[in-house]
Amino acid sequence: MKIESLIIPDVKVITPKIFEDERGFFYESFNQKHFEDRIGRKISFVQDNHSFSKKNVIRGLHFQNKPFSQGKLVRVVSGEVLDIAVDLRKESKYYKKWISYNLSEKSHNQLWVPVGFAHGFIVLSDFATVLYKATNYYSKEHEGGIHPFDEQINIKWPVDKKLCILSSKDSSLPKFK
Repeated sequence: MKIESLIIPDVKVITPKIFEDERGFFYESFNQKHFEDRIGRKISFVQDNHSFSKKNVIRGLHFQNKPFSQGKLVRVVSGEVLDIAVDLRKESKYYKKWISYNLSEKSHNQLWVPVGFAHGFIVLSDFATVLYKATNYYSKEHEGGIHPFDEQINIKWPVDKKLCILSSKDSSLPKFK
């Protein structure tokens, strides 16, 4: 497993070692020891989430407030998404900056989105199945979000806004405060 930092260094791309032959492929999708060695601290995952979405669906930008803040390890098992992480850590020099990374069933890459970030994605393929591990439990009372088209954050979505599909909940998320 190879782990690389992106422009916002705390967000990491994890590339597995894939063993492929005429039968198909095999890879270790997660190894706690290797992950922690490369991240540099102990990380415990307590919840796995699974979503299935159609083309042009945007999910997010979501986060959990303290004491239910979550780090997420995100991967795509079918299709392709553009994954987005927005730094909400006020002390960070990357505060209010966003980063994007393509995740797909073909690359098998994963994205580590640490605590302190809003997270979302847009589906680029006809359908996509996204799995992610979370470091804390979901709490309805502690959920938060930022509208995906917030002008302050100004994410460059690869699809015209008029074609994007948002849930009523995500459509009513507040602008950045």
